[in-house]
Amino acid sequence: MIRVALLLRLLGFLPAAAYADLPKGFVYLKDMDPTIKTDVRYASTNNFVGKRVDGYRAKKVIITGKAAEALKKVQADLKKEGYALKVFDAYRPKQAVNHFVRWARDRQNTRTKSKYYPDIPKSSLVGGGYISGRSRHSSGSTVDLTLVDASGKELDMGTPFDFFGSESSHASPIPTPEQQANRRKLKAAMERGGFFAYDKEWWHYTLRGEPFAGQYFDFPVE
Repeated sequence: MIRVALLLRLLGFLPAAAYADLPKGFVYLKDMDPTIKTDVRYASTNNFVGKRVDGYRAKKVIITGKAAEALKKVQADLKKEGYALKVFDAYRPKQAVNHFVRWARDRQNTRTKSKYYPDIPKSSLVGGGYISGRSRHSSGSTVDLTLVDASGKELDMGTPFDFFGSESSHASPIPTPEQQANRRKLKAAMERGGFFAYDKEWWHYTLRGEPFAGQYFDFPVE
């Protein structure tokens, strides 16, 4: 049956989600809105761990269908202003969260410190609101993202994605007025779309009324 579905997909009759073995309620974001750009950092070495993260077998974004529909509306809203969304991460397997915790507890590995946490000790990442043993991402309706302009260039948000430090918080006075305005633009668009922000990270949003609140999944991203 899967082979038949795959053949139909290759012929252009079915979307990828029609044969992918995803739990009910989850979708591939590209099948919902291919205009939303993605950069799945955890499926590469370009992240704070410095290597591909456990559970990320492909550079794909998986998310709940409900959150995908909401993002699709946010994207349509932003297009009117000449902007678009760029997603770094959405659903995150529990095994990836465990990988983050192991990395944070390895005090000898500080290869990425200068880029991702230059001003705080690695020992404070767990328990400091940055890395936790449980993540709302594993429920499928939390997303990490930014804004890009019409040319596809990321707007300047003052810090890179996944920068651990007070500069990344919504309340930080450190970013310039332009950077603060860019953060507010993203926040306003996401809140209109039904998401709420995490105060320590300008890129982190969760859908209000998420369908799997309190549930933590561990199927791989592939």
